Amino acid sequence: MEDIDKKLLNEIQEGIKIDERPFNYIADKFNLTENEVIKRINILKKQGYIRRFGGVFSSKKLGYVSTLCAMSVPKDKIYKVAQTINKYDEVTHNYLREDKYNVWFTIIAPSKDKLNTIIETIKEDTGIHELINLPSNRDYKVKMVLDLEVNKDA
Repeated sequence: MEDIDKKLLNEIQEGIKIDERPFNYIADKFNLTENEVIKRINILKKQGYIRRFGGVFSSKKLGYVSTLCAMSVPKDKIYKVAQTINKYDEVTHNYLREDKYNVWFTIIAPSKDKLNTIIETIKEDTGIHELINLPSNRDYKVKMVLDLEVNKDA
């Protein structure tokens, strides 16, 4: 990865200025054009250095509710169950774990009723009724920023 790409990644992981043309600020800072910044970011995304690029919002402040769910799914049904879960836009992500409860996923919805409807529909559609619903009692936010220019003074 080129040094300029490391600098760009360091810059954008802290947030981007809310502006009509937010990449101009970054371009000026690094003596690039706006198109160069956008092109480099797109390439870094295609190469897998950037997994997600977008805004982060406080869903609770926007009135949404969320929960973490875990299901006990037989190994031969995991793929099919994951496909069913992934049909819902309200499912933000899911993952596999080595445990009795092996399929975990999070749901965010505009209301508790909608959230509960999704959970019940997933149970019905998959035939898996062994599901635990783990809503959070307290929010914890972990900020992680990686310095990709560790040897910048060397």
